[in-house]
Amino acid sequence: MSTDEFPTDRPAVVTCGLPYANGDLHIGHLRGYIGADAFNRTLETLGQETAYVSGSDMHGTPVAVNAEQDGVDPADFALEWHDQYEETFPKFNVEFDNYGHTHDETNTQLTQEIVRTLDEEGYVYEKEIQVAYDPDADQYLPDRYVEGTCPYCGKKARGDECDEGCQRHLEPGEVEDPTSTITGNPAEYRERSHKFFEVSAFADYLTDFLDNLEGTSNARNQPRQWIEDGLQDWCITRDMDWGIDYPNGTADGDDEDDLVLYVWVDAPIEYVASTKQYSERVGTDEYDWERVWKEDGDIVHVIGRDIIQHHTIFWPAMLEGAGYNAPRAVAATGFITINGKGLSTSRNRAIWAKEYLEEGFHPDLLRYYLTTTGGLQQDVDFSWDAFQETVNGELVGTVGNFWYRSLLFAYRNYEGTPEVDVSPDVADRIEGAIGDVRENVNDYSLRGVGQAAVELAQFGNEYIQRNEPWKLTDDDSEARSASEEPSGDEPRGPEQAAQVIRDCVQIAKAVGVLLEPITPEKSQQLWAQIGEEGTVADAHIEDALEAPPRNFDEPGELFAKIEDDRVDELNAKLEERVAAAGADAEESDTEHDDTDGDESADATDTSEAATTDLEALAEDRIGFEDFQELDIRVGRIETAEGIEGADDLARLEVDIGLETRQVVAGIKQLHDLEQLPGTKCVLLANMEPAELFGVESNGMILAAGEEADLLTTHGDAALGEKIK
Repeated sequence: MSTDEFPTDRPAVVTCGLPYANGDLHIGHLRGYIGADAFNRTLETLGQETAYVSGSDMHGTPVAVNAEQDGVDPADFALEWHDQYEETFPKFNVEFDNYGHTHDETNTQLTQEIVRTLDEEGYVYEKEIQVAYDPDADQYLPDRYVEGTCPYCGKKARGDECDEGCQRHLEPGEVEDPTSTITGNPAEYRERSHKFFEVSAFADYLTDFLDNLEGTSNARNQPRQWIEDGLQDWCITRDMDWGIDYPNGTADGDDEDDLVLYVWVDAPIEYVASTKQYSERVGTDEYDWERVWKEDGDIVHVIGRDIIQHHTIFWPAMLEGAGYNAPRAVAATGFITINGKGLSTSRNRAIWAKEYLEEGFHPDLLRYYLTTTGGLQQDVDFSWDAFQETVNGELVGTVGNFWYRSLLFAYRNYEGTPEVDVSPDVADRIEGAIGDVRENVNDYSLRGVGQAAVELAQFGNEYIQRNEPWKLTDDDSEARSASEEPSGDEPRGPEQAAQVIRDCVQIAKAVGVLLEPITPEKSQQLWAQIGEEGTVADAHIEDALEAPPRNFDEPGELFAKIEDDRVDELNAKLEERVAAAGADAEESDTEHDDTDGDESADATDTSEAATTDLEALAEDRIGFEDFQELDIRVGRIETAEGIEGADDLARLEVDIGLETRQVVAGIKQLHDLEQLPGTKCVLLANMEPAELFGVESNGMILAAGEEADLLTTHGDAALGEKIK
C-alpha cells in the first residue's frame, strides 16, 4: 500500500462499486460511477498510469428471485441489465477501461482460485449452522428468500442485511421470526453444513490496514468499531443454484457441488478480473494487472456508504489471505436525496438516468452537480431548482461566460491568440490552480478539483472586466486612456489589450484542462474551439501553461441557461410520478428494494441510491422566548482526541471567542480526529455540564444525521458570535 502522493511511478487502478444487474440506473447510482470516473481522469491528467474498471454484479438472491418471477433464466435476466448498463455509462461520459461482469469465465476462475487458496492456507472451515427452511416449498432459504426481524435493532431485515434499521450485515440464522418470501409462510431453522472464512484471524492486520488507509474518514473510522466488538467469521456459501460453485479439490476433499459462493465473495473479485481482462487486451507492457494486484500498485475503491464493512473488513482480509495487494484508499460516498426526502424507487421518487437524458440535458451538467455539490462522503440533495442554480451560476455564469467572451474577443480582434507571452502574474495564478488540483486529488476531494477550475475562471472574468480590453483596441484608445489617469507604468492601448486577451485565452485553456475530469465533453469542445489538436483527455496538467494555437475559428457558447418555466415543468412531472406511485407503494419508504438489490458489491451503489427515512417533525412547538434562552455560539475546534475506553467519544477543545471549552462528542468513529483542528463549528454553550468516561463536557457540538455532519457557518462569522 503506497503513501506517496499521486502521481506515483506505480500503476494504479480505480474501481467503482459494481451495479447490481437488477433494475434501472438513477442518479443515486450515477454519483459513484461518475465520481470514480472523474477521479481516474484527474489521475490521468496528473500523469498517473491508471485504469478504471468495474462490471455488473450478476449473482445473489435478488436476481434469482426476480428472474423466477419473470419466468426467465437468471443469466438471461442479469445479462439484459448488464447490456443496458454498458449502453448507458458512455452517455454520461463514464469511460471504463474495462467493464465485465461477475458471471464471466475470468471472474469465475479467479474467484475459485482465491477461495481455494484461502482454504489451503487454513482460513476456511466447515461448520453446522441454523439455516432458514421452508417446509412447504421443501427448500432452504438463502438471503433474500427470508424476511424477519433484525436481532440487533428490531427493525425489519431481509436475508443478509438489516436494510431498514442498523444496516448491519447478518449471517444465516440470525434473522428472528423468519418468513419465507416464496410462500409467505413462517420458516423454520434447520442445521446445515456451510463454509466459513476466518475473518477473525485478521483482526490485527485489519487494524494496521485501517491505520494506513486513505480515502474518506467514514471508511477509515466506522470499521474500527466492528474490530473492537470482535470480528465474526463469515459464512461464504449459500444453498442455491445461481452463483459460482464452491471449488472442488479443497483441502478436505468434500464434494461441494450443492453449494455456491456467497455473492459478496465473487463480487469484489470482479475488480481483479476486470483489471486482468484490460491487461490481456492491451498487453502487459502497457498495463500489468499483476503488478497492481499482487505487487505494489495503487488500488482506489469508490463505493457507497452502506458497503463500507464489505470493503474495509471482508475484502482486505480476503486479499491478504490469498496473497494479494491491499487497497490504498476506500472513498465512500454519501446518499442522494430528492427534494430533501429519501430517494425511493418504489414511490418513483428518483431521477432516472434515462429520464435525465430524455429531458435533453447534457451529461456534463449532471457530472458537475454530483461531483461538486458537497464533499464526497456527504449526502447530496438533488432538486431541479438547485440543479438550475448550479448550472446557471457556475457553469453558465462563470465558466461559460468567461470562455465565450474571451475567445470571441480574441477571434474578432486577433483571429486567435495574440502573439505575446502570457504575463507572469497570470502564469502564477494558473500554477496555483494546478497546485490546488494536485492537493485536492490527493485529499480525495472532487469538489476541490472542480472548485480549482471554476475559481480560475472566476479570476479570468474579474481580470477581463477589470482591464476592459474592448476600450483599448483602436488607435484612439491611448488618447482616451491618458484622460483616465491610469496608475503605475502599465502600457495602455492596443498593446495592453493584446496582453489581456493573450492572458485570457491562456486562462480559458487552463480551465478546460483542469475541468476535463468533471466535464470531459464540454472541455473537449473548448479544446477544439481554441484550435488544439487531439483530445484534451490526453493533455497533461502542465499543458495548462502551454501556449494555445495562434489561430482559431469563431467560438460558440458551450453552456445554455436553464429557464424557470423548464424547472417548473420538471418539478410538476416529478410530483405527478410520485403521487401516482404512492398509491401502490409499500408503506416503508427506504432506499433498498428488490429493484436495486443492495446485496451486491454495490448495489452501489444501490447504497448511493438514497438515504434512510427522515425523522418526523416534532409536533410540539416552542416560543421565541424559549429559543432565545439557547446560547448557541460559533466556535473553532482547537484539539480533538479519542477518550480511552470509549468507543464513540472524543474530547474536543473548542474556542468560542470568550473562552475555550472542553466538550465531549460522540464523533470518534465518524470523523478523522486529526483533521478536525481548525474546523469551524456550532456549540450550544449553556448546556448543563456532564461527565462522560471521567471527562467533563461543557457544551454540545451541533451536528446533523447519523454521520454527525458538523454544523458550521457559510461566511466569516467571528468566534463567539451568537447564533440567533
